Amino acid sequence: MNDFLTEDTKAIILLCGVFGKDRSEKPLSLTEYSSLVRWLIEVKMRPGDLLQKDTIHDASVGSGIDKQRLEPLLDRGVQLGFAVEEWQRNGIWIISRSDADYPARYKKHLKDKAPPLLFGVGNRSLLKGGGLGIVGSRNVDQAGEAFTRQVAELCAYNRLPVVSGGARGVDQIAMNTALEAGGVTIGILAENLLKKSVERKARHAIAEGRLLLLSPYHPTARFTVGTAMGRNKLIYAMSDYGLVVSAEHKKGGTWAGAVEELKRENSLPVFVRIGNVAPTGNSKLLDLGAISWPDSIDKDNFGQHLHDLVSESQNKRLEKESDLFDLQMSHEPYSAEEPLPVDDHKDEPQLIGKPVDQKNELRASIYEAVLPIILTKLGNPLTPSELAESLEVNKKQLDAWLKKIVEDGHAKKLSRPVRYIAINHNIAQQGAAPDGNSAALHCRR
Repeated sequence: MNDFLTEDTKAIILLCGVFGKDRSEKPLSLTEYSSLVRWLIEVKMRPGDLLQKDTIHDASVGSGIDKQRLEPLLDRGVQLGFAVEEWQRNGIWIISRSDADYPARYKKHLKDKAPPLLFGVGNRSLLKGGGLGIVGSRNVDQAGEAFTRQVAELCAYNRLPVVSGGARGVDQIAMNTALEAGGVTIGILAENLLKKSVERKARHAIAEGRLLLLSPYHPTARFTVGTAMGRNKLIYAMSDYGLVVSAEHKKGGTWAGAVEELKRENSLPVFVRIGNVAPTGNSKLLDLGAISWPDSIDKDNFGQHLHDLVSESQNKRLEKESDLFDLQMSHEPYSAEEPLPVDDHKDEPQLIGKPVDQKNELRASIYEAVLPIILTKLGNPLTPSELAESLEVNKKQLDAWLKKIVEDGHAKKLSRPVRYIAINHNIAQQGAAPDGNSAALHCRR
């Protein structure tokens, strides 16, 4: 085996990888491997420890995977050595979930559904991800094609990476346009990484450090519906935002991938092209929580515009959910086992005036409580994500607070990248908790 692979990665490739012509042993599925990982964590071991034969019996018992399956898989060292040598000769590198440079976005967004292995070609620094994930049908119409080119050029102009799947249609148009415009592209492939990496355009972009090609599948894997579906979630997870150019209603991988992401608990913002010529599936995605792509966009402030659209959409959703909660509470029936409420103040005189808006009072009191905490943190400029992580609060709620804090003149919003800094230090000094964080914990959802 080659020295550049860690012991953990060697073990993971042996367990989950496909190489050589021998197909007698079926590699572990993602579900099976995740079961094995849970046992390893429980016993405080690492994948590399499985290379020692005396651990295989315990691993089999702990994970529920047959020992007669684990042993032959882990005994493929010779075949792996030849395979890795061939991959390396073609410029292909391999990383596993145990490696330090494995994309943090995949672990955070997909958790145990993150692929155990990734094969890659190109600029490894792009593994940090970010940018706009552009997806759509293979058979895109002329309007969709023109739209895709326009957005990809915007990304290149603003140095925002384009993330896509490399398939015919929208994916290839987006990636090629971004590269032709001097931009950066991350391609998440469902098939034949090796063939794609030696194409002329890809070779030039790779040499210039503007292209990263990734695949969770064998470098010569063929296309299947299953590999395409598995690839979709990786496109979204590598991006800051998703954009659906064209999706057929309840049909095809683009629709399925977008629906899967929109239903995810920690879903990314998903934009969708709208208009009379857009497919029906696009408008249906709006009903599931997608955001309409704007009719016009500021070329010189592209990233900020997207951030503002997401914040606006999230705030509207929070207000809608809050109103629905209030409505449900107001109609909640009393249990048959609970006594009806007694009006202890029926003899007191009633005040004449406007009714008290308890919902707004509650929101105001929470805002007043968190304001000093937030301003304390904003002594130096912070991005919304950095601030949310520091305070351990929901980012959607934090965006709403930040908007009000800026409107009230307590903080200033900076751009490129979006950051916030306090300009009213008196409030921060009056209300800061000793550890700068304890009050926020009480307000955490």
